Amino acid sequence: MENKPIARKLRLLSQLMELHEVNPFKVKSIANAAFKVDKLPFPAKNKSTEELEKIDGIGKSTAAKITELLETGTMAELEELLEKTPAGVVEMMGIKGIGPKKVAIIWRDLAIENLGELYYACNENRLVEAKGFGLKTQDEIRKVIEFNMASNGKFLYAKIEEEANNLLDRVKVILPASLIEFGGEFRRCCEIINNLVIVLGDNDLDTAFNSIAESGIILQPIVNGKKLSGELENGLKIEIFFVEKRYFYHELFVQTGDGEHINAVLALAGDIVDQPVNEEEIYNKAKLEFIQPELREGTGFIEKAKNNDLPALITLPDLKGSLHNHSTWSDGINTVEEMALYCRDEMNLEYLGMCDHSKSAFYAKGLSIEQVINQQEEIDHLNKKLNGFHIFKGIESDILYDGSLDYPEEILKRFDFIVASVHSILKMDEEKATSRLIKAIENPYTTILGHPTGRLLLSRSGYPIDYKKVIDACAENNVVIEINANPLRLDLDWRWHQYALEKGVWLSINPDAHRKEGLLDMYYGILAGRKGGLYKERCLNALSLQQISSFFSKKNRG
Repeated sequence: MENKPIARKLRLLSQLMELHEVNPFKVKSIANAAFKVDKLPFPAKNKSTEELEKIDGIGKSTAAKITELLETGTMAELEELLEKTPAGVVEMMGIKGIGPKKVAIIWRDLAIENLGELYYACNENRLVEAKGFGLKTQDEIRKVIEFNMASNGKFLYAKIEEEANNLLDRVKVILPASLIEFGGEFRRCCEIINNLVIVLGDNDLDTAFNSIAESGIILQPIVNGKKLSGELENGLKIEIFFVEKRYFYHELFVQTGDGEHINAVLALAGDIVDQPVNEEEIYNKAKLEFIQPELREGTGFIEKAKNNDLPALITLPDLKGSLHNHSTWSDGINTVEEMALYCRDEMNLEYLGMCDHSKSAFYAKGLSIEQVINQQEEIDHLNKKLNGFHIFKGIESDILYDGSLDYPEEILKRFDFIVASVHSILKMDEEKATSRLIKAIENPYTTILGHPTGRLLLSRSGYPIDYKKVIDACAENNVVIEINANPLRLDLDWRWHQYALEKGVWLSINPDAHRKEGLLDMYYGILAGRKGGLYKERCLNALSLQQISSFFSKKNRG
């Protein structure tokens, strides 16, 4: 056991050497030594360098490294290689099933530098086109990363939604006469779920409690009064609160909002409404308009509720089209026509905005100027062919490090609209990230600011920006801000939607779809928009075909 840390360090050294294309004989020598040390029947620390040299498979050079490791806790060569390797790339080498050669391709050819970006690439089917990768390997990598995420006890809403709803259905089958509803983060449609809360009302509490406790739904349930807690099979924590039916809606209210919201509403209500017939009664007692569960974060909407000025939250049927989508022209899976037909025939939408990657996104097969022209000719042909539907010519143009877009003006003016996004050199301080975005926003050809912080939930923090300065710049330049609906992104963060809306900025719920099924992610963008208080009158793709055509024309005329 004492030799395992030494073997791990040697193994890491051999992997990094292979990653950086050190002499393969040297790589093999270190890898063999790692195996030998791991299997030694005695602690290596008790042996001198000379004694280690004599062990079959170790030799003089490696023995010196082991001694250095034992004396200093590291090896100079290892530190030198670590210095040249992004920490996220080192972390990738811990994924079962991909060795240094594949990690090198991911890092150098696909420009992926951490697990978050790798997970995103797996979800966008980007790995299958890389040398040495296939669909099976891609799926295995995705599963390992998802397992690592789950082991931290945090889950994306989108990843547990189906399982949570199935669980609620199981509870309702067991207790069909009970009042049962989600509370907590899940009912508030939070983007990240730490704990699943269910409120259950029944007049025979003992029977209801025992029925759920013995059902096997919760692994090793813990009893705390009339509450069951524990975990589901996937590791998600769960709490089920049991109350008499007459107290159900009060308990549902208490278990739904965050503490600040609950306390503020109850303070306004004065006397406790402990047996309400619904949640509306509690808000009525507080002289407030009913506040939807999604908005029960803090006190931000309470003043609006006092004045009966709450927004009519956007719904999925409000959306008339889908903007920011990718096709086989860059790194998408479906053709432009397939994406358009899915929008028209399966989703009953009026338009599609194609935004394949621009020329700087070499890792995503970004379009050259010639390809832009060819794609636009294809779109012109399809627009003549498709009845009652329109495809807009867009591009997701990379925001370069200096804030400029990566096509000349004569090409930029050919597009109906442009989504400007940062994809490279993400390590920036707040001042640099903010100025980079603002310069792109001030470009007269920028229509929409794409995924403003570049974040990947549970995987990669976004680059820091001064939200107010960026949003103010969008207001001044009539630039729309994207709510990237990919459940890994949900960027712009819902906490800034109200500030943007108050400044008169339009928001757009964009799926960033790389396959036709990805268009369905607009549902998660709707949930994020609702949390931020978005209403259809300020959502770009809630405009009709005629209205958005006019919007683009007006923007392009300056």
